[in-house]
Amino acid sequence: MIDNKYDIIVIGAGHAGCEASRAAAKMGFRTLLITMDMNKIAQMSCNPAVGGVAKGQIVREIDALGGSMGLVTDASTIQFRILNSSKGPAVWSPRAQCDRMFFVLNWRYVLEHTPNLYIWQDIVNDLDICRGGVAGVKTSMGAHFSAKKVIITAGTFLHGKLFIGLHCADGGRIGEPTAVGLTEKLSAAGIETDRMKTGTPPRIDVKSVDLSKLEKQPGDKIPSKFSFLNIPSSVQLNVPQMSCYMVHTNPVVHEILKKGFKYSPLFNGMIHGKGPRYCPSIEDKVKTFAGKPQHQLFLEPEGWNTHEYYLQGFSSSLPMHVQVDAMHHIKGLETAEIFRPAYAVEYDYFPPTQLYNSLESRKIKGLYFAGQVNGTTGYEEAAAQGLMAGVNAGLSLRNEDPLILKRDESYIGVLIDDLVTKGVDEPYRMFTSRAEYRILLRQDDADARLTPYGFKIGLADKNRMKLMEAKYAAAGKITEYFDANNISPKLSKKFLNSHSSSPLVEGKKISALLTRPNITLTDLLKIVPRGTKVISPATEMDKKFPAVAFDFPFKPKGISLKSKQKFSLKDEVLQSVEIAIKYRGYIQREKLQADKMLRLENMKIPAKFDYNKVYSLSTEGRQKLIKHQPVTIAQASRIPGVSPADISVLLIFFGRG
Repeated sequence: MIDNKYDIIVIGAGHAGCEASRAAAKMGFRTLLITMDMNKIAQMSCNPAVGGVAKGQIVREIDALGGSMGLVTDASTIQFRILNSSKGPAVWSPRAQCDRMFFVLNWRYVLEHTPNLYIWQDIVNDLDICRGGVAGVKTSMGAHFSAKKVIITAGTFLHGKLFIGLHCADGGRIGEPTAVGLTEKLSAAGIETDRMKTGTPPRIDVKSVDLSKLEKQPGDKIPSKFSFLNIPSSVQLNVPQMSCYMVHTNPVVHEILKKGFKYSPLFNGMIHGKGPRYCPSIEDKVKTFAGKPQHQLFLEPEGWNTHEYYLQGFSSSLPMHVQVDAMHHIKGLETAEIFRPAYAVEYDYFPPTQLYNSLESRKIKGLYFAGQVNGTTGYEEAAAQGLMAGVNAGLSLRNEDPLILKRDESYIGVLIDDLVTKGVDEPYRMFTSRAEYRILLRQDDADARLTPYGFKIGLADKNRMKLMEAKYAAAGKITEYFDANNISPKLSKKFLNSHSSSPLVEGKKISALLTRPNITLTDLLKIVPRGTKVISPATEMDKKFPAVAFDFPFKPKGISLKSKQKFSLKDEVLQSVEIAIKYRGYIQREKLQADKMLRLENMKIPAKFDYNKVYSLSTEGRQKLIKHQPVTIAQASRIPGVSPADISVLLIFFGRG
């Protein structure tokens, strides 16, 4: 007999669904995850990579809250790099190339070993809606499950259509079916729907590629990881990293692609959905940047034990013969054989302005949306939304207020606020430029910002919380010493000369020297009196929290904690000290700006407020405010079409009470 009663049901086991279901189950709720195919859980449909600019910060935030994406990525990593490392820490962005197969297997292992979490393989084609709220789901196999909360994370599968040239077929991914029924049910309930488009490049057999002609892109010499826990990643444990390769198109390639334009569903009207402007198909790039002689591409491995490589930057909906002909005119790919062609996917999404910041629907109580169904793109953005939807569904069942992360607290907060306040007119992707407080939202301090939240709601355990507290206590002691103690001109003269830095006239605080551009903490410690003793709080971290067993079952051969490893918690502490001192002025300035904006964030607008009462609002401003129904004055200020003058009017109106 099947027990069909659950607290929370999650539809779809992509990156959003995995985080949502695990979060809900970890919070103690009986949770059901429904997926079309249990062998495709957390499938990396596009590039098997996690992180990158701004996305890497999101993954570290997910980990800090107690989510699983960072841990699974670390277990499946085949190459790790910190992007933008030559720039300031506000834009340092971790990125990991993953083994696609291990990533899926490791996620499935995590889910199957999560108490309170159950999995059902099926397609959801109907919702139970009772008295304006969700009550359960029905599936194509005739199963009926009841729940108090339902989270939709259906990715690209709702009425998904695949395009290769003039050929069109139903499907959410190549070789996988589309899902029908949910969109119709939601539309009938008054939820607005629209179409979006994404795509994926061809997969290439690397045996047929002349790698000697390509520019090698190795991983970092000392690789880092995503999780803040004291578990080393696979590439920190004496396992050689795999390399990626850079290639370029050329004018001949562009001419071949242009000849196929008439067959492109992007240009002939077959595709109506909006595509990503920042990650366009190769034919779109060639058309938009007609005068550009070449475009950069990357050939990246799919895993340790496969010859399949991914040609990043060459997503396309052109006919197969055009794709292959064009590729064969790229240096090094002259004889390339493909496993799968590039293709485009068009699918249903639901404009996210129909959601509260908790990701709950404004129209149907208890129904949450996360991931690509909200108009986003990217594994990381999806996983972040899934985590927050799972958390907020659980908090609602506890009769507690939702967890709404602010824009100065996290990229996750920026992401969700942008979606529900501004909406989307193309697939949304996170960039560092979307955040006003980038220096506050660094990848290195996500644990300090968010682990207390994760611990409070039951996602982050005591171990994680103690580790975080010990890390910043150690960093604080070292910083205090640097702020309290001087270094003499005599002691520092030779050191400063060797670093092309002007000598001291009088003794200065050690921290003042660290703010100089050419000086690093590692170098400075060589002349700091009792340097080894000064950083002993950081050294003690490794003794107090030794590296724990690497317990994921799916990983490259040879991984063992007995391997020679570079992993050390001390490095994280010292990095925290260096950033805190070097960028203290910028950090303090941004905090002041954030505190000013916080006043507007704390000014609530009554639910279902009648803006027609406020006669001085502009017509456009009133229309946008009525449509979006912002929760705070700050949120109202971010709605396109609401002017600063409109905000002043609201401040005066609510100031009068």
